[in-house]
Amino acid sequence: MRSREGQFSDARPIQRSRAEKEKLLRELKDTLAGLKPHASPAMRTTLQARIREIEAELGIPARK
Repeated sequence: MRSREGQFSDARPIQRSRAEKEKLLRELKDTLAGLKPHASPAMRTTLQARIREIEAELGIPARK
């Protein structure tokens, strides 16, 4: 069954406002900080990559 125009099932990225991106960034940083020491290294890497991606979209300089 085909989707209608504008439906969430369309193969397009979700458009977020700046405020939504900032909120998502805070949530991802909190999640990363709250991970247990035995959490998967792949999960940490994925979260860090997503944080860097959102910071780049927002124009926030990356930390070294």
